[in-house]
Amino acid sequence: MVDITSRKNEKAVHMKKLGSSKEYRRISGEFLCDGIKLLEEAIKSGADIRQVFLCGDIQVEIPKGVKVFSVTREVIEAVSPLKTPQPVVFSVGMAQKDLQGDIKKSIILENIQDPGNVGTVIRTANAFGIKDVILTGACADPWSPKAVRATMGAAFRQKIREMTLDEIACAGKEVPIYGAALSQKARDVREIDLSECAVAIGSEGRGLTRELLSICSGELIIPMRPECESLNAAAAASIIMWKMAGENL
Repeated sequence: MVDITSRKNEKAVHMKKLGSSKEYRRISGEFLCDGIKLLEEAIKSGADIRQVFLCGDIQVEIPKGVKVFSVTREVIEAVSPLKTPQPVVFSVGMAQKDLQGDIKKSIILENIQDPGNVGTVIRTANAFGIKDVILTGACADPWSPKAVRATMGAAFRQKIREMTLDEIACAGKEVPIYGAALSQKARDVREIDLSECAVAIGSEGRGLTRELLSICSGELIIPMRPECESLNAAAAASIIMWKMAGENL
């Protein structure tokens, strides 16, 4: 184990940039995680752990071949995006396999800008066996520390794709796509078999764009009491994904 005592060390700078810059994460092909629980989930899931910073004695068996560095509290505080950092931060390679194919049994998120909501959807999708979580438009980065933290480890297991509307339309030629919408033609979600479909969810404030709705083969609505206008995007997605899972759980 090698000691790192300066926050200006190149490895510390690298880790800090992974936590703060979406562009740098994409260039590096890895993302930053924090906390013992996430580290345990990454190990359990067989994630591509690149390097680990430890501050103190941590009772976790880290796989052989992973670079482990003993760091000072100052370094952890400089690297971690948390105000009160945990004694572990680590980086994981972004999974690049199986990012092609149709979009059957997928949940599509458009313009969901809150990373906590994006992470919650990823976590729920993994719990319900949804094949892909597809992000389009101005969605929060699913590999940001806050989004990854909200997945509670599902980010290491769930297939996540970032696609344009044209790519979604092309991949969805043979797949029914339903858009969640508050419209007169939207059908009650309870009346639709979603087991072989893709479903799109928009932001809570604006809903789905006209462009995305134009490639949908239908619209659906979650029935609720009339005094309630809408659900949080992650809550709506959770209900729909449970319906998509059907009897396959």
